[in-house]
Amino acid sequence: MVKIDKHIRNTVLLAMLVVVMLISSVDVVFALADEIGDTDEHYSMMNALAFIAFTLPTRIYELLPFIALGGALVGLGILASNNELVIMQAAGVSVWRIVWSVLKPTSLIMLFSLLLGEYIAPPLEQLAQSNKAVQQSANESISSEQGTWRKVGDEYIHINAIAPGGELLYGVTRYEIGSNRNIVASSFAESARYVDREDSSYWQLSNVRQSSFTPGAIIAQEYFQEDWLVDLSPELLSVLLIEPDRQSITGLYRFAQFFESEGLNAATYHLAFWKKLLQPVATLVLVILAISFVFGPLRESTMGFRVFVAMGIGLGFTIIQRLMEPASLLYGISPLLAVLTPILFCAALGLTLMRRVR
Repeated sequence: MVKIDKHIRNTVLLAMLVVVMLISSVDVVFALADEIGDTDEHYSMMNALAFIAFTLPTRIYELLPFIALGGALVGLGILASNNELVIMQAAGVSVWRIVWSVLKPTSLIMLFSLLLGEYIAPPLEQLAQSNKAVQQSANESISSEQGTWRKVGDEYIHINAIAPGGELLYGVTRYEIGSNRNIVASSFAESARYVDREDSSYWQLSNVRQSSFTPGAIIAQEYFQEDWLVDLSPELLSVLLIEPDRQSITGLYRFAQFFESEGLNAATYHLAFWKKLLQPVATLVLVILAISFVFGPLRESTMGFRVFVAMGIGLGFTIIQRLMEPASLLYGISPLLAVLTPILFCAALGLTLMRRVR
């Protein structure tokens, strides 16, 4: 059995490796073509290539469930085409024992998914997005096409670019809202640097232009430096430019708590949190579904048809997932339920097909 386990493991892992190379190559080509459209005098072709390289781990992480699905389908399909599965069963190896042999390399993919999504991809994604924002902004003022808006206390702030690490900001615009929901003051600072001291921590703004709105006049003032006391740490700011789906699990949880403390809707971050936390489970379920197809409807099918079915399953899973995500935000459905729905559907389908295998 040790030799059989090793043979199945090597075949499935090799198939997954081929699938990840093919899918990643296509994804990188399209991503590079899209990134070239953003190049200008400040953001060069080399910057675009560096951005693609830094975001590659994130792209692979997002594709891992479908890579595992395709790898299992192709790897077992090769064994089925060579009649090796029939020989194993004739030798007394049960179907469920073969399934267990396939799930062993799948567990490695699940562990790799957690490590990649928590410790490797998010920091590199943050570095890529920060560098791109800084390069495109050229350290200049506010741009409506760049940066991010956030509400902090009684202020709405726009940060044009956040340097890697989150301790240096470019183009900080603030709008202070009064008790009657009117704008009472606005200011713009060219840059802000985080100052961390034992007694207090604050942001030191540079080259500040401020306008105060009173019932009878608008008062304009300029400051070379100003201390900005706000509860925004560099760790929190460093994830502002990253989409929720591309942040770490711990970062999503921390940011959701921050949103709730500010009285804002954190459903998007809760949804991304459960989606990333349950991705290994989704990977496992898709592999079981692939196994059920190999032992069932696709036992005598060609390799091309198996690849087509893998693409169809992956597309169907993605469609259900994409439908449930906005529905949960729009109708107030539990984010956990929205993430679990496509997983439970695929699990039920896979187990039903496996029960029919003899």
